[in-house]
Amino acid sequence: GDHPCGAGHVRSGAASATFLSAIPTAAIQTKAPKPAQPTGAKTEVIAKGLVHPWGMQFLPDGRVIVTERPGAIRIIDKSGRVSKPLPGAPKVVAQGQGGMLDIALAPDFETSKRIFVSYSQPRGRGRNGTSVASLRLVSDGNGDRLEDLKVIFKQLPANGGGLHFGSRLAFAPDGKLFVTLGERYKKYQAQDPKTHYGKVVRINVDGSVPTDNPFVGNQFKAQPHVWSIGHRNPQSAAIHPESGKLWTVEHGARGGDEINIPQAGKNYGWPVITYGRDYSGAKIGVGTQKAGMEQPIYYWDPSIAPSGMAFSWSDAYPQWKGNLFVGALRGRHMTRLVLDSEKVVAEEKLLVSMRSRIRDVRQGPNGAIYVLADSRNGQLVRVTPGR
Repeated sequence: GDHPCGAGHVRSGAASATFLSAIPTAAIQTKAPKPAQPTGAKTEVIAKGLVHPWGMQFLPDGRVIVTERPGAIRIIDKSGRVSKPLPGAPKVVAQGQGGMLDIALAPDFETSKRIFVSYSQPRGRGRNGTSVASLRLVSDGNGDRLEDLKVIFKQLPANGGGLHFGSRLAFAPDGKLFVTLGERYKKYQAQDPKTHYGKVVRINVDGSVPTDNPFVGNQFKAQPHVWSIGHRNPQSAAIHPESGKLWTVEHGARGGDEINIPQAGKNYGWPVITYGRDYSGAKIGVGTQKAGMEQPIYYWDPSIAPSGMAFSWSDAYPQWKGNLFVGALRGRHMTRLVLDSEKVVAEEKLLVSMRSRIRDVRQGPNGAIYVLADSRNGQLVRVTPGR
């Protein structure tokens, strides 16, 4: 167990030592203490009137492109004015947690003008599934519009219902695209590499499979896009600015929201191991650990219902530099996590008085943190340290 908490293994007699050494140390890391220097937060509403906003990105010209779950993609200009929905967006199934979800800019956006969106795509006969499309953002005398839609990835199999689409997009430093996928409330499928349910997948920008993906050419008939398995519903993903590693945060059931650093071919345990319980109060799986399954680096119990995350890496706000910020839907706050390498050492709840479901979190070009407050009259809010 190379678990970052660094605790040793329990041994009980030589016979079982080998078996036990294969069991990763339990995370046992929840409820980090409050930071020695709480920072608080100041907020400034940049735009309002967004309908259940879900994902956002800063364009190089300083505007912000935002998705709304019912299906629109809009642009907020520097004065905070919200555009009409851009023509050319893909059709979505806006049902339950589904709709227009995350958005990412191509690494070469300055020249290609390509954006990527994840969304619940209608698949016929009442079924749907998380898909990823690439589009070109055209801005000229006729305004802004989306063209050249190409669907580059489809979560398989399709399914009915409106739950657990997952759906964050994150470009790694090597230009590969990570997509987080929920298990569509079919929990045991998260353990089956033949489906895309409860997986992190890794694809090339054209949707093809990178040849070094962990399940390429394997004997399990696994989906070759799969990077890691055993996830529940990861609605947060970000690349660590120094290590270049993907970090994710996923929803637990009742309790057990997890921060993971998904590695190629590894199994993150859902629903066999979890720090949560079923909504009925019943136990899920075998407990909190099992050989061959990874531990989270941190978990929450009770759940905060995490969505959206960003690392702060700006010298503009040194008191936040190196911290991780995670939005909370049920918790109605944003949490600031102080890190020591890959360990959470302190946690501060911010934006509690906003009483908003925080759906997305990004660091802006000026170093401030920006959040999307999810409601029928949603807002884009700029957040800076309160002291």
